[in-house]
Amino acid sequence: MHMHTNLQRSVRVNGRDIATDSEGYLRNLQDWSEDFARALAREENLTLTDEHWEVIRFLREHYQQHGVQAQVRVMIRHFTQAWGPQRGSNHHLHELFPVGGPQKQGNRLAGLLRTKGEH
Repeated sequence: MHMHTNLQRSVRVNGRDIATDSEGYLRNLQDWSEDFARALAREENLTLTDEHWEVIRFLREHYQQHGVQAQVRVMIRHFTQAWGPQRGSNHHLHELFPVGGPQKQGNRLAGLLRTKGEH
């Protein structure tokens, strides 16, 4: 059985503690900033490159337009067009976001909510 413990965590951003859940998802979406993404990435031992930022921006824009998180296949379609088939592939997106893939880690860094289903 899968139990979600609602342990509070926080990420220190510019001297403020930003509340997240136990997995690092933001409690309040309006707390997001690029500095939050950088701080969380540092905790997850990820160095954010331009590619990461493009994915993060895409995820945020998609969420703002549609009110739901982008599914992985939507990301693959978008980035295959933007970057070509090699870099837009599922494999490459998972290499960019090794801790949970683009759907979990990408959304965490983009300050979006934990995804329902599709893991």
